[in-house]
Amino acid sequence: MNKDWVAILDFGSQYTHLIARRVRECGVYSEIIPYSIKAQRLLLKAPRAIILSGGPASVTTANSPLPDKNIFNIGIPILGICYGAQLMGKLLGGKVARAKAREYGKAILLIKPGSGLLKGLSRKQTVWMSHGDKIVGVPCGFKIIGSTHNARIAALADENRNFYSLQFHPEVAHTPKGKKILSNFLFNTAGCKKNWNMRSFVKDSTRDIKNQVGKDKILCALSGGVDSSVLAILLHKAIGKNLTAIFIDNGLLRKDERELVKKRFKNYYRINLKVVKAEDKFLKALIGVTDPEKKRKIIGHTFIKVFEHEAKTLSGTTKLGKFKFLAQGTLYPDVIESRSPVGGPSATIKTHHNVGGLPKKMHFKLLEPLKDLFKDEVRLLGKELGLPDDLVWRQPFPGPGLAVRIIGAITKARLDILRQADWILLEEIKKAGLYRKLWQSFCVLLPVKSVGVMGDERTYENVCAVRAVTSEDAMTANWAKLPYELLERISNRIINEVKGINRVVYDISSKPPSTIEWE
Repeated sequence: MNKDWVAILDFGSQYTHLIARRVRECGVYSEIIPYSIKAQRLLLKAPRAIILSGGPASVTTANSPLPDKNIFNIGIPILGICYGAQLMGKLLGGKVARAKAREYGKAILLIKPGSGLLKGLSRKQTVWMSHGDKIVGVPCGFKIIGSTHNARIAALADENRNFYSLQFHPEVAHTPKGKKILSNFLFNTAGCKKNWNMRSFVKDSTRDIKNQVGKDKILCALSGGVDSSVLAILLHKAIGKNLTAIFIDNGLLRKDERELVKKRFKNYYRINLKVVKAEDKFLKALIGVTDPEKKRKIIGHTFIKVFEHEAKTLSGTTKLGKFKFLAQGTLYPDVIESRSPVGGPSATIKTHHNVGGLPKKMHFKLLEPLKDLFKDEVRLLGKELGLPDDLVWRQPFPGPGLAVRIIGAITKARLDILRQADWILLEEIKKAGLYRKLWQSFCVLLPVKSVGVMGDERTYENVCAVRAVTSEDAMTANWAKLPYELLERISNRIINEVKGINRVVYDISSKPPSTIEWE
């Protein structure tokens, strides 16, 4: 653990990850902790400060999640955000009530001068609200430092105890000066030092990997995407020849992916690499499966079976032998969407094949060095490790591959159709100079057919949806406003060059309420 770090108590907000992200962007390590952690245990972990996250519950109900009240007695700064602010109001002697009108969206915060938390901000600030309760009675020792039209008590401070609460969300981009507020809390109030960066992560993680693994061998699941590629290079740096990377060609990958991976990792980086052709196994397991959750779980289970088989083969024994660890490029958003990362009250969105899709019993010990990182942090890590830009800035590709981009049953014929369409899309996106400006751009093959006319003859073929989004971390995303001329080129090429598609549509849904992938 770094000397200076901040504990974020998670009460189930979908924004909790953003708090962690913003704190790290300020150069301070943050860790999301179960809201129910005992104060004494938290004290032993020695955080510099505590942040209480937002959450979907109401403090006015009997079963609302509550922290150990003793956290307010351990003598470190605390910042409450939204639900966290209301908790502080309730637990420290104030009063919280249901608001007559829910306040959601942009609001203007009027700042009262003199507070260190809001130091350096102009008197009027745009902030983002999302609450149904509000603080109506000021706790003992606090003073109001900010108000909005609908919330007289929008920001509170007890500067003797270094306790602060904000009814609005400083972590979201819709609060333009939110990062400044968090920075004031971290450095002016908590006295944190900037000691979190990718250089320190490389140093700490390589040390931790060596300590955890010792002289044991590691199998690394290498897909060729950014996450697993960065993971493979990090592991190679830590343990060298004790790493064996396995690339499983499951038949669900992008065009020419197998040859690209072999060229890059075996020939250039000189990593022990075994390529496994397992298309038949995966497609057989997926026959007739249309439910996306079942697809993900089947793919996760099949991956583990293949890895266990390859480990036995490489060991020359019927047992796993020298390979005790399976390394995966799991990221923090994967964990968040698959389950509440800390056992808190947040909801499962969908199961990721490498998180909730894994079998409960495995012969491997999982090694996931990147599981607390966001995608942009992994890219920075890749740059720190010396990976080329064309790999570091590669767009994300889902672990289950094209299986979750084909709505309905998976067949080799449908995979080949989608693979070719996707190749054309990415080719045109790159030609237009938009590849790095987009978070993701891909095709989805729909389970419907439509009538068309080609060469004066009737056709009845598949519909292909094009999806392109902009995002910072994949937790929220906006649909990309691609130029009409580009969309026209993409559509014309797919329809003319891909046999089996006669109609292209464009997805204009943002996240939320939609997810980036269709399944």
